[in-house]
Amino acid sequence: MSQDPKMHNHKAAREWVSVLAKYRDPDPLRSSFELGVSVVPFIALWAMACWMASFSYTAAFALALLNAGFLLRLFCIQHDCGHGSFYNNRTLSDWVGRALGVVTLTPYDVWRRTHSIHHSHAGDLDHRGIGDVMTLTVEEYNERSPFNKFLYRLYRHPAVLFGLGPTYLFIFQNRLPLGLMNQGTKYWVSAMGTNIAASIIAFMIVYFLGWQALVLVTLPTILLAASVGVWLFYVQHQFEDTHWRNFEDWQLHEAALHGSSHYDLPPVLRWFTANIGIHHVHHLYSRIPFYRLADVLRDHEELVDCGRMTLMQSFKCARLDLWDEDKKKLVTFSEARSGA
Repeated sequence: MSQDPKMHNHKAAREWVSVLAKYRDPDPLRSSFELGVSVVPFIALWAMACWMASFSYTAAFALALLNAGFLLRLFCIQHDCGHGSFYNNRTLSDWVGRALGVVTLTPYDVWRRTHSIHHSHAGDLDHRGIGDVMTLTVEEYNERSPFNKFLYRLYRHPAVLFGLGPTYLFIFQNRLPLGLMNQGTKYWVSAMGTNIAASIIAFMIVYFLGWQALVLVTLPTILLAASVGVWLFYVQHQFEDTHWRNFEDWQLHEAALHGSSHYDLPPVLRWFTANIGIHHVHHLYSRIPFYRLADVLRDHEELVDCGRMTLMQSFKCARLDLWDEDKKKLVTFSEARSGA
């Protein structure tokens, strides 16, 4: 009788932690370089787009959309700061993260806590709701009233999930420490401090450069980066053969390895997303700096095909809506109906 591949991978998942530990130490010079080549072009493109708004709204808008790539990369650096993987000095990492949080409209301390919860319970069916994309099981969906089924279908529609949803999340929801509102003043200070700083910047933009700089340049950059960022987070865990289990059958390392994808993007997109597509390695060992994740795949080829999907393959994930506990995979609404 052959060994259950899941049991084999379960053991392997635990063993990867000690293997990956040697990649954890960030290089302060490299981190500073990566920050510089992200911040400087972001500011330069933003300034150029504001200047272009005096001549052509279309050109300014186009530059703003291009600049969304650099804003997305800044968010990924903020993400590394939250994991303590960008600088060895935790205080320095935190303050870099807080500064970037003003630009990304994401209160750093609030996000760091909710993201930590996500890492601690990714793939755990009994601990959903904070730091993840809401996903129902087929049984939970079937038990809902017709109206609540409609609301869930509306929530999972791509236009909402990757369009209206990111706008709501970054423009409105992040203004309050939702999920942590009774967890102490730290998270209120983070949210309100970010709000005040962002409001001052917005006022200065309008006062010195006019409404065009805010509406035609700054907002499009933020909203496009938000939509792409939510898409990235979605495909990192919402793929057909992802890994979800009830708590009694859930294991952290197995969920990290099998419940996180290897989103194999073209080199340019890999650079703008700061290797966040190598997400299965990141979840196995979140203290690895993003610029060392590629080294892991180079040195350990067996991780390359684990959960791998290409850009074209990933678009199919947008159709997946429900977790089928019997088939142990994500399915579409129509597949859930035919199964029932």
